Amino acid sequence: MTVDAPAKYVFQAKVGEAYPKAVASKGNYITVEDPATKETKVLLDAMTGAAVGALGHGDAEIVEEMKKAAANSTYTYGAYYSNYAAEELAKFIVDHSPSGAFAAALFTGSGSEANENAMKICYQYHLEKNEPQRVKFIGRKQAYHGYTIGSLSLGHGPRRTIFQEILCKDENFPKVSQCYPYRNMKEGETVAEYSARLVQELDDTFVANGPETVGGVIMETVGGSTFGTSPPVPGYLDGVKKVCEKYGALLIIDEVMCGMGRCGTLHAWEQFMDNSNGPDLQSIGKTLGSGFVTLAGLLISPKVKKVYDEGSGFIAGAQTYHCHDFNCKVGLAVQKKVARDNLVANVKETGTYMADGFKKALAESKIVGDIRGVGTFWSIEFVKDKATKEPFDPKLDVGHMIQDLCTKNGITSMGMQGTIDGKNGDHITVAPAFIFTKEDADIIIKAMVDAVTEAESILLA
Repeated sequence: MTVDAPAKYVFQAKVGEAYPKAVASKGNYITVEDPATKETKVLLDAMTGAAVGALGHGDAEIVEEMKKAAANSTYTYGAYYSNYAAEELAKFIVDHSPSGAFAAALFTGSGSEANENAMKICYQYHLEKNEPQRVKFIGRKQAYHGYTIGSLSLGHGPRRTIFQEILCKDENFPKVSQCYPYRNMKEGETVAEYSARLVQELDDTFVANGPETVGGVIMETVGGSTFGTSPPVPGYLDGVKKVCEKYGALLIIDEVMCGMGRCGTLHAWEQFMDNSNGPDLQSIGKTLGSGFVTLAGLLISPKVKKVYDEGSGFIAGAQTYHCHDFNCKVGLAVQKKVARDNLVANVKETGTYMADGFKKALAESKIVGDIRGVGTFWSIEFVKDKATKEPFDPKLDVGHMIQDLCTKNGITSMGMQGTIDGKNGDHITVAPAFIFTKEDADIIIKAMVDAVTEAESILLA
């Protein structure tokens, strides 16, 4: 008997195709339902959507906090009124960051909004200093900063291609190479030399574009979905900050996906930068609210806040749900529990255990080129030839093939194409919740290894 596919009313992804639905969840597990047969399957949520989960699903404490917040929250528009929850959440993050790193925060509904606001706050910073010509933002190749027009313009890669004609002018958004040592370090080049070469490329890009016209430089500390969780090499981010300071631009760090504990420190950059001289602006999100609420934000350094304080003292514009009382109450409850239960330390310890398991079990794989990441944010890049690093034909869609096999084996994951240049290359990523255990890690390792092994037998047959 043929089962008719149900109608779909939600306009996203493949608009004419009903997707599997998540119908239940608890802790590290979700239950998904086949849209046609209604059969269900329980999966260990090793990806937590798009690296969103910190506490797992249905956390009883957070559910209670949400009930209290629903009964006691008041909606206000930020241009007229503030609320205690937003102030307390901002102070909590400032107090738990490296000393002197941040002085204030703005809370938004998504990472895209956070990065869009970063552009505006950066430009107004320069207006306050009587530098209206600073309209350019230098970004990196293979970067993703969100899905609004502004944030797509900041980024680079295939997700912006079809919207190219309505994006901001390319001349205002020059791009430099991403930090991708697996493919972009030259033969015989040391890590220090590679880092210096990237920093020099940035300096050269300032000069080529007119240093006085550049307002900011934006980059992810650990690259997210586009090329697979590649951490920065030593000295790179400090070098980038020095170039920004040299020419009077702001350094904007995007940690929407990799931050707020995901990489084993509250902010991922803490592991890769001089903690006394961090970013000027930093976007955050995802694990900030752990999927319980739509919450992201922008952290403001004392340097930036001082210019506003001594200038107009006013931010031009606001959005309807900025610093939303309910969202901030729930986000604060999430962050307090993460800190109380020392879960960021678990990210580091159990994440390292998981990564070591991948490396050991896949050491002899003929299609695994690189395993990289930090904390609970790890990716595996696949190649046709390990010696030459030749990628598979894009038509094979290896990233999604292995994602499907992982699903069959009982875990969620994020398979991607276009790792190298937006067209070629494949990788897969996992990002489990901070509460995951070594037993959970063993399940993830086995499911992934079995998926890679099966894919290898198909691809190299």
